[in-house]
Amino acid sequence: MTRKDGRAFDELRPIKITTDFVKFAEGSCLIECGDTKVLCCASIEDRTPPHVPEGEGWVTAEYSMLPRANRERSKRDIAKLKLSPRSAEIQRLVGRSLRAAVDMTKLGEHTITVDCDVLQGDGGTRTASVTGGFIALALACRKLVEDGVLASSPIRHYVTGVSAGIVEDAALLDLQYSEDSRAQVDLNCIMNERGELIELQGTGEGRAFTLDEQQELVRLCAKGNRELLNMQKQVLGGTF
Repeated sequence: MTRKDGRAFDELRPIKITTDFVKFAEGSCLIECGDTKVLCCASIEDRTPPHVPEGEGWVTAEYSMLPRANRERSKRDIAKLKLSPRSAEIQRLVGRSLRAAVDMTKLGEHTITVDCDVLQGDGGTRTASVTGGFIALALACRKLVEDGVLASSPIRHYVTGVSAGIVEDAALLDLQYSEDSRAQVDLNCIMNERGELIELQGTGEGRAFTLDEQQELVRLCAKGNRELLNMQKQVLGGTF
C-alpha cells in the first residue's frame, strides 16, 4: 500500500532529538518522531521508595498528554482527580523499560523519575517516550558521575522503542495516527542494543494475527530500533 507521507513500509518517520531542552532537569530531551513530540525530563532525588532494598536505587516514569496534544482538547488528569487508565498503563511500560537499563546497586540510594509529557500526539507516543526517556535518564546518570556522586554510570545498556502494525493487510513500521487509527494489528516493541526484547505488546485490533505476522512485525521493529539506537549514540556521544 502507498503510505500517506510517502515512506517505505520499513521506514521510520523523520526523527529529531534536542537534548538539554529544559533548564532545571538533571537530564532532558525533546524527541520528535514525525508530528509526535514528547518532552522527557529526568529528575534525581536522594531517597528511594520503601519497597526498594537498602543500598539500591529506583527508576520510575510518569506519562501525560497535554490537553491539546491531540485533535480535540482532552481534560487534564488532575481535573478527573485520577490518572487515566491509558496514561497509567503507558507510564508503567516506560518505567519497566527504563529500569531494565539500570544497575540499581550502582545507582545507589537515588530515585530517578522520568517525566514524559506529550506536547503533540500523532501515533507512537509510548515508544517515543521510551526512546527519549532513555536519553534523559542517561544524561541524568552522567550528571551524577560528573558531580562525583557516582564513580561510574549505572546504565547497563541502551533502550529504544518503536511500533509496527498491519494496515490493509500490509506490515508497516512506525505508524502515524492516520495508519494507527485503522490498523488491524498494532505492536509495540522495546529492545536493547543487543537486539534483545525487553517488552512486546501486540494486539489484534481489527483481526487476529498469525505467528508469522507477529515475527514479521518484530523484524520491522528490530530494524527501526537499530536506527534509533544509532541516533541515541550520536546524541550521547557514543557513551552513557
